[in-house]
Amino acid sequence: MRTQQETRPHAAAKPVRWAADAVATMREGARVRLDYSAQSLWRVDRLIEDIRREDAPYAAVENVLRALGAYAGEVIVRQTGAEWWATGGDHWVRTSDGRLWDPIAEARRCFDGQGSLRLLCRDATAASARL
Repeated sequence: MRTQQETRPHAAAKPVRWAADAVATMREGARVRLDYSAQSLWRVDRLIEDIRREDAPYAAVENVLRALGAYAGEVIVRQTGAEWWATGGDHWVRTSDGRLWDPIAEARRCFDGQGSLRLLCRDATAASARL
């Protein structure tokens, strides 16, 4: 019997692992439970805001931001049936309407005070629901 991860496209391998790492790290280190729900992205946005307020240098949090962005992407994938796409080392989520979403870049924008993973998920799920 094949699991969902075994049948997913190769492009999903890294972001799915990064997302799982974010879930484990947040549970162990920050005592924050992430359950792949759209509501959990409120907590993720707040976590990134807290990191930003601590004036952490980008280089010190780059991998955390990548993992949290991948987590948000995986939320979109699970909510909408979207799939991960990759090219040149970049990873995007492609929803059924053909749109590409970049949750990893959105996590970086959150760190800069310019984005929201919660709103990205809301927009992606709304776009997918219109089909």
